[in-house]
Amino acid sequence: MLGLEKEELKVLRALNTPVKIQEFLNQMKINFEKNGDTCMSPRRVLRKRECHCIEGAMLAALAFRINGEKPLIVDLTANNQDDDHVIAVFKRDGKWGAISKTNHSLLRYRDPVYNSIRELVMSFFNEYFNDDGKKTLRSFSMPVDLSRFDKFGWMISEEDVWYVPDYLVKVKHFPVLNRKQIMGLRKAEDIEIKASDIEVWEEE
Repeated sequence: MLGLEKEELKVLRALNTPVKIQEFLNQMKINFEKNGDTCMSPRRVLRKRECHCIEGAMLAALAFRINGEKPLIVDLTANNQDDDHVIAVFKRDGKWGAISKTNHSLLRYRDPVYNSIRELVMSFFNEYFNDDGKKTLRSFSMPVDLSRFDKFGWMISEEDVWYVPDYLVKVKHFPVLNRKQIMGLRKAEDIEIKASDIEVWEEE
């Protein structure tokens, strides 16, 4: 099925709820990219048992697909003082939720209680800040269905699947605030910054 091996399918089929997918990702180490930037396919992530945000989002999307749902991811873009973030999104009873792979205490799982993608994305806004406490989230994409990349073998590729993030850069994004709002943003408080420093995995 989809080029996946029996053991891979067994693992993915067992991840038949959003909570199970998130807990599975939480158990994986963070990919610190010690040997350079990577964008591993879900197959390679399952083998290495480590991933960063977009790699985790693609694996989550594939788990949803194997269990009968669309493999959807959303790109969150920051200003030039912070990193972008990618989440896998899903719907339950008409409400949106998100799977998120991160090494920090913030930008994590979202329960399916949001009426729209924008509403879901905005739930990340106040905790999306850089080391200086400046709030940096600036735009988001609509859900991208990863099945559009099936012909390239994104699920099982032994090579980095850079065409996925390359596409996310090009796809239409929607701003979350205007220039006047940006000028009026309050920085995160010291206690919030301190909380954001908590990490699950330490780089060895």
